[in-house]
Amino acid sequence: MAGAEVTDIAVVGGGPAGLSAALAARQTGAEVVVVDENSAPGGQLRKQIHKFFGSKEHHAGQRGFRIAEELAAACRDRGVELWTDALAYGIFDHTLGIVRRGTAFTLTARAIVLATGASENALAFPGWTLPGVMGAGAAQTFINLHRVLPGRRVLMVGAGNVGLIVSYQLLQAGAEVLGVVEAAPRIGGYAVHAAKIRRAGVPIWTRHTVLRADGRGQLEEVTIAALDENGRPIPGSERAFAVDMLCLAVGLTPLTELAWQAGCRFEYSALLGGHVPLHSEDMETTVPGLFVAGDVAGVEEASTALEEGRLAGLAAAAYAGHGSPALEKEKAAARERLLALRSGPFGSGRRHAYEEIVRGWLRWSGAR
Repeated sequence: MAGAEVTDIAVVGGGPAGLSAALAARQTGAEVVVVDENSAPGGQLRKQIHKFFGSKEHHAGQRGFRIAEELAAACRDRGVELWTDALAYGIFDHTLGIVRRGTAFTLTARAIVLATGASENALAFPGWTLPGVMGAGAAQTFINLHRVLPGRRVLMVGAGNVGLIVSYQLLQAGAEVLGVVEAAPRIGGYAVHAAKIRRAGVPIWTRHTVLRADGRGQLEEVTIAALDENGRPIPGSERAFAVDMLCLAVGLTPLTELAWQAGCRFEYSALLGGHVPLHSEDMETTVPGLFVAGDVAGVEEASTALEEGRLAGLAAAAYAGHGSPALEKEKAAARERLLALRSGPFGSGRRHAYEEIVRGWLRWSGAR
C-alpha cells in the first residue's frame, strides 16, 4: 500500500452507520473507502442474534449479524473499498492517519464521515475491577462471536434494551441469570424484551443498585440493595448472590476522539450519551466536509444509525461534487424517515435532544 492514498469519501467505522453511509455515497458515483479497526465489517451488528423491529426498510425480522453480512456484501458488490484491521489514529484537515497491518500511511478525502460508534460505560463500586465484572457488550461478544460463556451464574445491571437483550442471550448460551438490577423506578427497554426474560423466570428489580462485589482474585459474590426515593440504599434491604459474572449495561458514550481532534464544536446531551458534535440536518459538523453518523452523533437505535449513515453519505457525496436534484430528494426523504423513527413507538424518544444539537449548529453557523 502506498504512503499516501486519495479518495472522494472516507468513512471511519464499518458498523451500520458507516456501511450505510458508504453505500449511499457510492450510489452517486463517488469513490468510497471504509476504514474499520475490526477484522470484519458490521460493528455491533455482528454480535446481535435477535431480530430487528420496525419496518421492512429497516430490516425488520432480520437478525443483526445477517444485516451486517448483507450490508458488507452490498458494499463489495458496488465497489466500496473495505479496509479492515485498519486503525484511523488521527485526522488532519481532510487527511486521516491510518495504521493497517503494521503499515502506516495517510488517506486524503474530499469529505469524511465519522461513524466511530460508542463505548460502554463502567460503574464504580467496591470490587468493580474483579475479573468477572464486565460490560454487557463484552459478554455479548464472548457468547455470540467467540462462542465462549464467560460465567455460569450471572447478575445483570441495567434494564435498558441492551441489558434485557443480553440477559436473554446469556440464557440461550446456557448461563443462569439470577436477576436484572435497575436503579430507575421503571424499566428503560422495550416491554417485549422484558417479557421474554420474565417468562424465563428472571426477576427485574427496579429501584435497586449494586453495593459491592467480593471475591478472592475473581468475582464470587455481589450484594445489592433497594433504593429510596432519593436514590439512597435502604438499610436492611441488602441481598447477596453467589455469582461468577456481573454484567454492566449502564449506557454508552460516543467515541468522539477524532471529532475533537478535527476541531468540531460540541454540546453536552445526557440523553444522547454525553458530548456530541454539533451538526446540521445533513449531519455536517462545524468542520466543513466532516460528517457524523450513528452513535458518535448521539447514542440511539440501529435503525436510526442506518438512516443517519445514509443521510451523511449522501451529504458527503454532494460536498465532494456528486450532488444532483435526485440526491437532494433522497436526503429529504432520509430526514423524514429519521423524524418518524424518533417520533414513533419504536423511536428512542430523543427527538428533542437531537433538535437541540441541530439548533446549536445553526447558532454557530449564524455567528460565523
